[in-house]
Amino acid sequence: MPYLTAEKKAEIFTKFGGNAANTGSIEGQIALLTERISALSNHLKANKKDFSTHRGLMKMVGQRKRLLNYLSKHNLTGYRALIEQLGIRK
Repeated sequence: MPYLTAEKKAEIFTKFGGNAANTGSIEGQIALLTERISALSNHLKANKKDFSTHRGLMKMVGQRKRLLNYLSKHNLTGYRALIEQLGIRK
């Protein structure tokens, strides 16, 4: 069973991107990556020697970091609201 269904993706983009068709919004992309990162983190807790998945996880974390840097430069209030909603920073 896939961890990220089409309904779940639509829900994420509706909540963070405005509507389900707005898949290009930075906020929606960051929220989607955060969801995928948490799912892979749980997978790696059970499968410690899955190094190819670990590499994919690191690539996703880097992509999310680049998107967050872009958002912080162009929309600081949106950046602060997003990290508060997602609980990324402590």
